[in-house]
Amino acid sequence: MKRYILSILAVVAMAMTVSTPSAQGADPYARTQLWSNQVAAQRPWHGNYYYLPYGQPTALIVPPTAHMRQTLSWGVSQNLMYPLNHQFGRNASSPGALAPGSFQATPHWPSHTDQFGVYYVRGPW
Repeated sequence: MKRYILSILAVVAMAMTVSTPSAQGADPYARTQLWSNQVAAQRPWHGNYYYLPYGQPTALIVPPTAHMRQTLSWGVSQNLMYPLNHQFGRNASSPGALAPGSFQATPHWPSHTDQFGVYYVRGPW
């Protein structure tokens, strides 16, 4: 009986190791890319603030190999790292994010880097 159970466990363990994506030669970042695509499809690329000189949220284009961004906060430390989910395609729309007046201006004393209205977006190349 013990041999029977041990053989079943061995077969199940071998089946699990063979069916893993890394054993099949799949892209190790495929799951991350799928997550990024789903998040980018459901959330906007910009925040609630606009860049003062343009009156719209502004995309700061970074290389497509960049995957993380860091936000800084003054006062109580809230320095955090976030993934870069959004990537512009070659046919990205040229008008701004929304109609003017839909966003908040940068406060007189900003307390976070997200309040400047410049948001990182990966480039299409």
